[in-house]
Amino acid sequence: MSRYRNLVLFLALAAFWGSAFVAISAGLEHFPPVLFAALRYDIAGVIMLVYAAAVLEDGAWLPRGREEWAVVAVGAVLLIAAYHAFLFVGQQHTTAAAAAILVSLSPVLTTGFARVLVPSDALSLIGIVGVLLGLVGVAIISQPDPSNLLSTDFVAKLLVFCAAASFALGSVLTRRIDASLPIETMEAWSMIGGALVMHGISLAMGEPIDPSAWTHPEALGALAYLSLIASALGFLLYFDLLDRLGAVEINMVSYVAPIFATIVGWLYLGEVVDATTVVGFGFIVAGFALVKRQALREEFGSLNRLYSNSRE
Repeated sequence: MSRYRNLVLFLALAAFWGSAFVAISAGLEHFPPVLFAALRYDIAGVIMLVYAAAVLEDGAWLPRGREEWAVVAVGAVLLIAAYHAFLFVGQQHTTAAAAAILVSLSPVLTTGFARVLVPSDALSLIGIVGVLLGLVGVAIISQPDPSNLLSTDFVAKLLVFCAAASFALGSVLTRRIDASLPIETMEAWSMIGGALVMHGISLAMGEPIDPSAWTHPEALGALAYLSLIASALGFLLYFDLLDRLGAVEINMVSYVAPIFATIVGWLYLGEVVDATTVVGFGFIVAGFALVKRQALREEFGSLNRLYSNSRE
């Protein structure tokens, strides 16, 4: 029963995070991109902070000391602000499915950044091939034209790639900082800090502030879905599954989410995924499999042992 429960929650998380890309595309019809992302995390950050204060004891919901605030700062700037600013601006001119697929490169880039920042833990030749396959997948999806590298479509996909790189770098840096900060606390304060950073970026970009445009039912629905379902509920599911499944299995949600993004994008926005995007996704998945081959082998080995024991 536990395995079935985990599977249902895993698919729910993939559905929430995959359909979030569709909600972003829908909301961008009504909100300026960076302000839209900031408003999302104004709401989600407060909800996560209330949750952290409710479930954590001894004041653990509040960071203490230089290291813990450093983790929050990295999370706010890279995991929340940079990731979502690049993603929301880029997704104005690309499909939800393509954005979800490009973001699925994050686990591969995370491994690459980790090996660069920790030279003693260098990638093997096969691991390097895996990272290169992932980058080839990005190139296939973005289809750069050497004669016009400033085309709207290519720049949009490049910005989404920058979003994935920001998240990957932030993931590595937060793990390198020596701080025993509960993940709920880190997420809550990173969301709040990231929202403040994005409000500053929005003002610096001169994005229009027109609340009358935000009252459209689609705008309110997109903001509510992203804040309450994809962010607040999604991260609660993520925390639960992280404890139950571990980092390797939970990383696989990045490769199931694009399937939901494709289906929902087709049903709601009429977006169609071309064969080139599918091929690029295949390269990214293959790259992940090579980079994480040892962890995947161990994970599938433990699942086989569990299945064999259940039959005895």
